[in-house]
Amino acid sequence: MTPPLLAVSGLRKSYGGVEAVRDVSFTLAAGEVLALIGPNGAGKSTCFNMLNGQIRPDAGEIVLNGTAVTGLRPRLMARRGVARTFQITAAFASMTARENVQVACVAQAGLASRLVGRTDRRFVAIADGWLDKVGLLAEADRPAGELAYGDLKRLELAMVLTGHPTLLLMDEPTAGMAPRERHALMDFVVAFARKEAIGLLFTEHDMDIVFAHADRVLVLSRGAVIAAGPPDAVRRDPQVRASYLGEGLAYAKQGEPA
Repeated sequence: MTPPLLAVSGLRKSYGGVEAVRDVSFTLAAGEVLALIGPNGAGKSTCFNMLNGQIRPDAGEIVLNGTAVTGLRPRLMARRGVARTFQITAAFASMTARENVQVACVAQAGLASRLVGRTDRRFVAIADGWLDKVGLLAEADRPAGELAYGDLKRLELAMVLTGHPTLLLMDEPTAGMAPRERHALMDFVVAFARKEAIGLLFTEHDMDIVFAHADRVLVLSRGAVIAAGPPDAVRRDPQVRASYLGEGLAYAKQGEPA
């Protein structure tokens, strides 16, 4: 049996007397799409921050590609193939879309200290290739500050993909986007992750996005996992419906009782 790309066991984190994350365990296979959902304060961001090294767990283990990586700092996690996008995009507004991706390429190549001026011309073709993959090549010469919000999300994705990640963490990837843009972005990301065998873990408040794109769903409440499994099973879980989705929601399939 093929071992999972990511194996998380007994993850815990407390702040004072408050347990932000309590005994969280799950696995993620290469090419699999896992959604992490839950109400505000459920522990999703804390989990993400431990997985990419921003926060050190109080207890538990994180194993990536068969190697324990618990507590490694973000730079070391990135070297091991972990990439993350944030709810608020971090592109340089005054630089063009192409230049932003070029800067990411320079950083991935370990040449950041030698960056002179705005960009390194050696990475133009590579940058254009990534922009083309995310559907943004036509906007390559536009400053990031002039891009629509959905295009900014695509630009950020192109930037993190320059590192050829094996694990991609996406924090609220469709926040602030129009409904059509949300599905278009996630359609691309999911298809790309499956094609390239990238494990994709994302948080999302839009349940239409979650149930349409995730292979499995992990639900947190007060720092603990209360349900995990295929989207339809999680959708019907009584505890999930009571604590997060709520009764009488429009999330049930059309023609089914809510």
